[in-house]
This record gives sequence, structure tokens and C-alpha cells, in this order.
Amino acid sequence: MTAPAIPPAIPKAERPTPSAPREYQFPRFERRRLENGVQLVVAPVAKLPLVTVAVLFDAGAVCDAAGREGTAQLVAKLLLEGTESSDGAELTERFERLGASVDAQADWDAAAVTLTALSEHLPAAFDLLGEVIRTPAFRVREVERLKAERLAELLQLRTEPRGLADELFARFLYASASRYSRPEGGDEQSIEALDRDQLVSFYESQYQPSGTTVIVAGDISADRAEELTHHALGEWVGGTARRITADDKPARSARGVHIIAKPDAPQSELRLGHVGIPRNHPDFFPVNVMNAVLGGLFNSRINMNLREAHGYTYGAFSGFEWRRQAGPFVVSTAVRSDITDAAAGEVLKEIDRIRSEAISPDELSLATSYLDGVFPIRFETTASIAAALSVLVLHGLPEDYYDRYRSHVRAITREQILDAAQRHLHPEMLQMVVVGDPGVIRDPLAAMNFGTVILYDTLGQPSP
Repeated sequence: MTAPAIPPAIPKAERPTPSAPREYQFPRFERRRLENGVQLVVAPVAKLPLVTVAVLFDAGAVCDAAGREGTAQLVAKLLLEGTESSDGAELTERFERLGASVDAQADWDAAAVTLTALSEHLPAAFDLLGEVIRTPAFRVREVERLKAERLAELLQLRTEPRGLADELFARFLYASASRYSRPEGGDEQSIEALDRDQLVSFYESQYQPSGTTVIVAGDISADRAEELTHHALGEWVGGTARRITADDKPARSARGVHIIAKPDAPQSELRLGHVGIPRNHPDFFPVNVMNAVLGGLFNSRINMNLREAHGYTYGAFSGFEWRRQAGPFVVSTAVRSDITDAAAGEVLKEIDRIRSEAISPDELSLATSYLDGVFPIRFETTASIAAALSVLVLHGLPEDYYDRYRSHVRAITREQILDAAQRHLHPEMLQMVVVGDPGVIRDPLAAMNFGTVILYDTLGQPSP
């Protein structure tokens, strides 16, 4: 029997080489202002018959009065819980009949109501949005319901180590008088103390035309967007909204270890960090790339060390939280209780290493290629374009910021990253927050001589 013929070898194709990166241009946008002070930013994007409207207010959590923390978030949520002409259920139904999605929320710097609708339904949806903004009802039953929901959320959070670590971390970072030291959504004491009159007073002081920006992105012209905005909000009158800033001074100038006792926890939630820098700091780009190498990417030093080299965790990451004032820098991970001290030690080694020597060319290439490469795909929807413009407005960034973002990233050097690490990472001021079993973790953490060890309950109160 004749053996089958062996087919000739197929020549191996050469691997294609990457082409030069194409330039990216963020959608063109135009700024206008109504007579009552409302600012308008319009980005016509005609890919789909869809439009997103984001309305920003100077009404973030930094505006909460002392003892009334949580006001900003409650007021934002209450906007969609009923107007003078419709209760919450009716209002939801009216939006749904238009096929529109709507959301209202407040973060540290601003409150926002965001609407997305088909172009053909936009006039009616825009008018309904204007009704929400101008005539919220703040009905007592809705106020009490949302307060109860926040209290239930806090009750659940006290039992969940990850959320507890995130919630209490800022308490040990910022000065006690700072708004940043208290939870963004308020705690049990402040939420229980809030009443309808206080919420209405906050709305009347912070939701003013002069502090409002309407951002429109999608299948619409600037003239049409101005026409719809004027119809919905043009007759809205009021005073000047207060621009309030937070105290971002650190609580301590020396290291400290803060253990939140969870005796039943099989693992530790570990947080290490200090007060960072504001979003519009001139070192934003070198700091952003530096953090990508340190702990911002999956292949970052901290994650590769703790996850791959030592098997301490499934993931460990670092990041700067960007706010108008200096937000926190934090390294976050969860590890087995008995190696909490070892994991913390490895994080400290990586922070010291990135401050003491320049990163490798390969690390720089990996970080900049990732930040450069993923940037354009972040703006594929009208909602993401509106969100990007919100950041631009909120932080007063240059008009061409998004057009030049990738060139700024590509221009970062190893020397700039080393300088950024030395100037903006402060090992001597790090605060270590651990939610876990003190019977297992306290003595090993004390033996690290990292700083004074203090034990707390789940409310953040020192324990004997």
C-alpha cells in the first residue's frame, strides 16, 4: 500500500508590523450661554438617532453642611421621585413612554441629571427634564423612604469588609473637620438628622441657573439644542450658586495602622494610601502614567508582585481619585489574614522601588501604549461623550484636552515618572487601614514598626 503523499510545507507568513497610530479627534463641540446664566455645551454626533443630555450643578457632596452629610446625594435622588405635577411612579412612566432613560446622582464635586432618548422624542423628554429640575416636590414620604434606604445600605456595609474598608479609609486620611473625612453619602447620624426643610434649602441654594451647565451630545445641531434648552430652562430664574471647596489637609503627618475589627473575617481588606493631588494639577499626565506602572494596570508592579510572584491575592491595584481638591491615593487588595503583614510589606517595597529608580523602557511602553490605545474607544456612545465633556467643564480643562491627550501620554519619559513618584508618593505619610480579625493580624502588623496601631469598631470609633 502506497503511503499518502506529504503535502508541501506552507511558508510561514511574516508577522505584520504595527502601523503608526492614527490621530484621534474628539467630537467638535460648541459653548453657548442662555440669558439666565445656564451654560450650554453641544457636541453634534450624527452616527445614530440618539441624544444624551447631562445637566450639571454645583451641588456635590462638598456642599454638605457639617452634621448634614448625605444631603447632596439625597437631593439629587429626590429629583426623580416626583415633581409638583407628578409623583415618582407617574414621572417614571412618563419617561418610559418616551423610551428615555434618566438618572440623577451626586458625587463629591457636582450633581448631575442625565437623560438619553431617541432624537424624535427629545423635545418632549427635554421638557420633562426641565420639569424635574425646576419643580421637584420633595414629598415627605419619599424623603423618609430614601433615608431608610441609605440607613439600610449602611447597615449592610458594616457587615461587608470591602465596602467598610472603602468607606472608613478617608476618615483616617483627612483632617476631622474636612468634608472628605466623612462618607460621601452620609453616615447614620447625619442621615437620621436630615429633614425635608433642610433638603429643600440645599436645593434652593445650589440648584441655580448660574451654576448649571447643560451638555448635549448626539444627533442634534447646536441651534436646535439651544432652542430645546431655552424652552425647558429659559424661564428658570434664581440667584448665584455657591462654589464650595473642601479642606483637603491630611489628618496626620506620620504613618499609622488602623484596624477595623471583624473577628469573623477569613481575610483582610487592606488599604494603603495618603492624600493625593487635584485633577487639574500640572503633573496629572506623569502621575497617571506612573500609577499605571505601579498599580493601575493588570500587569502593574503591585499586581504582579502580590498575585503572580507571591500568590497573596487575586488582584491588587492602586489609583488616584481625581477631584477638584486633592483626592486620595490608595492601594487596594484583599489577602488571607495570616499574610496581611507580608502583603503590606510588598506594597511598601514597590512604592519605595518606583521612587528610587527609573522604570524600564518596556514598562513605559506598556503603560503608554495601553493608555494611548484604549483612549479613543472610551467615547463610542453619546453618553460617554457627554460624560467626557462633563469632566472638561467640571475641572476647567482646555478645549483641546481630549485631542491632545494621547500625545501628552506618549511624550512622558522615564525621568518624568521617577520625578512624579518622588514628588507625589509619600511613604512617610502612608496610612494603613485593615478590616480583619485583630486576633490574627494585630501583632504581626505591630511588629512591622510601620506606625502606631489603633483598633476601631465598624463605626470607626476607637476600641479599648
